[in-house]
Amino acid sequence: MFVFTAKFDKKKAILIVIALAVLLLAIILIAGSLSRGKTKDTSLSNVSLSSNEDRVAYLNALGWEVSDTPLDTQEIVIPREFSGVYADYADLQNEQGFNLEKFSGMTAVRYTYRILNYPGGDNTVVADMIIHKNKLIAGDIQSTALNGFMHGITRNSESAQ
Repeated sequence: MFVFTAKFDKKKAILIVIALAVLLLAIILIAGSLSRGKTKDTSLSNVSLSSNEDRVAYLNALGWEVSDTPLDTQEIVIPREFSGVYADYADLQNEQGFNLEKFSGMTAVRYTYRILNYPGGDNTVVADMIIHKNKLIAGDIQSTALNGFMHGITRNSESAQ
């Protein structure tokens, strides 16, 4: 049997407790900042969408089968201040992990694709992707019918109509 003895004085004990407290605090701060920085779809959030093929592949990865070419491509300016419908749209984007307000006043391009596999076979459903510097900054699925709907671009946001 081995016996190990150690001599602690108050100074060493206090230093050890302080070092452990600093280490614990650092772990808490790092874990907190990592969880705040994540978007809901971290696997696809930083994909470069510089080409039509990239955008179609992105939508396919989300589970949407879309037309090979966009129905519409339009340069837009994100408003400096959000109100009314645009404020609601910004809220929808925030729910998906996109912070549209970071891009207020900037120019972006909106690409619209027809969705071919929307549940119920509705042929009026399109996917909009708003791209700034080859990155997706907003996206939605919407029906262009008179009594249409809009929800997030991710499949799990379908119920948020």
